[in-house]
Amino acid sequence: MSNGDITQSSGSGYAGDIGAQETWERLVGDDAAQLIDVRTMAEWNFVGIPDLAELNRKALLCEWQHFPPSANPNFVQEATDELKRTPYQAGKPLFFLCRSGARSRSAAVAMTSAGFGPCFNIIDGFEGNLDPARHRGTTGGWKAAGLPWRQT
Repeated sequence: MSNGDITQSSGSGYAGDIGAQETWERLVGDDAAQLIDVRTMAEWNFVGIPDLAELNRKALLCEWQHFPPSANPNFVQEATDELKRTPYQAGKPLFFLCRSGARSRSAAVAMTSAGFGPCFNIIDGFEGNLDPARHRGTTGGWKAAGLPWRQT
């Protein structure tokens, strides 16, 4: 993918939507960029998480909402605290991931508002949209792109 595969979101409160493969390429090329998975603990445990071991780092796991669904009022502070434990540098890209790209967009907006950025939403998330058989993980997103992931 190229930069042409990024949907700019001028005026929407974050840097834009980006595909999973482009995210991976940017993480490979920038040791200070960071991936933040905003799904729930249940999703991390039962569906899996991105595996950044070959990049000598981990995806940060910060719930945007808790299960059962309720907003996490401490998300920005928790993400900020987690970033302090990484090689992340101010002004470097942050990439936000959820199941299918909705919660991660909200997280990208929140972190942009908190002064971080550029913040990108991974458009198809970890599992992508439903396929014709109504399953996820085969028609878009991190897993379908064949990017590294693991069960927890």
